[in-house]
Amino acid sequence: MEKNPKDIVLKESVDIKGIEIEGPWLDDNISLEEVIKKYYLKIGFQASHIGKAINIWKEIEDKRKRGKEITVFFGYTSNIVSSGLREIIAYLVKHKKVDVIVTTAGGVEEDFIKCLKPFILGDWDVSGKILREKGINRIGNIFVPNDRYIAFEEYMMEFFEEILNLEKESGKIITASEFTYKLGEFIDKKLKDKEKEKSILYWAYKNNIPIFCPAITDGSIGDMLYFFKKYKKDTDLMIDIANDIVKLNDIAINSKKTACIVLGGSLPKHSIINANLFREGTDYAIYITTALPWDGSLSGAPPEEGVSWGKIGSKADYVEIWGDATIIFPLLVYCVMKE
Repeated sequence: MEKNPKDIVLKESVDIKGIEIEGPWLDDNISLEEVIKKYYLKIGFQASHIGKAINIWKEIEDKRKRGKEITVFFGYTSNIVSSGLREIIAYLVKHKKVDVIVTTAGGVEEDFIKCLKPFILGDWDVSGKILREKGINRIGNIFVPNDRYIAFEEYMMEFFEEILNLEKESGKIITASEFTYKLGEFIDKKLKDKEKEKSILYWAYKNNIPIFCPAITDGSIGDMLYFFKKYKKDTDLMIDIANDIVKLNDIAINSKKTACIVLGGSLPKHSIINANLFREGTDYAIYITTALPWDGSLSGAPPEEGVSWGKIGSKADYVEIWGDATIIFPLLVYCVMKE
């Protein structure tokens, strides 16, 4: 019977060469930034994955600075924007560090809502019943009072009217990516500089970076659309998602090289890597996730699964970090961007 390779015990001495495991020596005069950049790769476990992610992203940045064409696809779920990572993403978009964004409806609407009123740090253990009675919605330990959505609705009703008039004049149904572009333009027109300075939508509009949202109705935007179409009789307002899949896939196909950076999983992750399937896979991939692979979900699917589908190239440079993006992503961006 043939033995499984894992069952074979090496009887001869083996000379293993590679990175030696080592942590920082805190008697040395060393900064946190130096600890992360110099030692994380050597620490092992998930710290080494963070170290590898830093090196991959720095390579992408270095090549782009030298004029190499690498299209950076960036995906995230709505909870990422609920948190303070929203401002870090807005920084990346402002400075054109990403080229294509894919997110959920919450990732769009919560960016706009935060332009109007902030979310508040709450607590994990507060009673949901009490919060409901007080008109406060909870996202983990982040509180979002109902008045945020009331303010958002006032703007969105006006915005829907603009989109409806635009569709009537042009005779063309607007796509979800055009919807988000126009929303960024709307923010630019309606809000003060201080309110829009840290908005992802605003900077995406200013820098012409497309934001794709295939599930645009899955959130408060969908609620607002329901009310608008229900109570404004005979409205023909529609949003086209079919043409966006053509646009997204074509961006991947026409790119010389691509990189995929994904926070979380779900629809944004798959939309990005599936677009790269049409070019035999992305050249670089960085995943940050808390999802595990054991249930076969796309959210938990590791990069090797993407390789099997042709969504990540067989020679790609990739890494997956298992951990909370609110802890990992600020460190990663700081170490790559703040040289």
